[in-house]
Amino acid sequence: MSTVLEVKNVEKYYGNKSNLTKALNNISFKVEKGEFVGIMGASGSGKTTLLNCISTIDRVTSGNIFINNLDITKLKGNNLNKFRREELGFIFQDFNLLDTLTAYENIALALTIQKVHAKEIDKRVKEVASKLEISDILKKYPYQISGGQKQRVASARAIITNPKLVLADEPTGALDSKSARQLLETFDVLNRSLGSTILMVTHDAFTASYADRIIFIKDGKIFNELTKGNSLRKQFFEKIIEVQTLLGGDLNDVI
Repeated sequence: MSTVLEVKNVEKYYGNKSNLTKALNNISFKVEKGEFVGIMGASGSGKTTLLNCISTIDRVTSGNIFINNLDITKLKGNNLNKFRREELGFIFQDFNLLDTLTAYENIALALTIQKVHAKEIDKRVKEVASKLEISDILKKYPYQISGGQKQRVASARAIITNPKLVLADEPTGALDSKSARQLLETFDVLNRSLGSTILMVTHDAFTASYADRIIFIKDGKIFNELTKGNSLRKQFFEKIIEVQTLLGGDLNDVI
């Protein structure tokens, strides 16, 4: 199995000499192709900072992050923009869909920017829409569809370019329980049927239980790691709750 993501001895500091905060403290881990990995931790633990560094939104203070053997901490300017556009997929808590575009146009936008031929765009949008069961809403605008449907459109947009890595930041945070479950089943399709490699930050044990592996962060360091293996999702959920208890955070706010 090939390694898609390698985080190597990453540290991140904020502030100045008189008031220095160490957000990430020598973090190292790998994510293999086709894995679905969750990141959890108490508020202020560093997991959002970690996701921001991996997504190239923020820069590391020291250490390296490799995606498909490319050291993304060395990328700048147009090379960085091109990498972010072509190799990463993003799924945000607040959807980040453009209200003036239909669902179809939101999904197709990244391919349009890449100047992919219109026939190829149409084929790829319809294929992914079929797999995520949103074919019937492609002509609708974001304000005309439900939260769960918006998140599936956002998921389709995230994978339409066949990115090396899909990054999900609190993807179920703005959804009701039914929509959240539907989205997680969508993630299951992305991961198992379409082979997407997913890295997801979440505060919710139920959401995390859909992942193959959970990395728990505390005070900027890796505190623990759980692998689902052959466990049922319910058993994995119970193990996640046990680690959350050890972390000492509020179980309803463990991010």
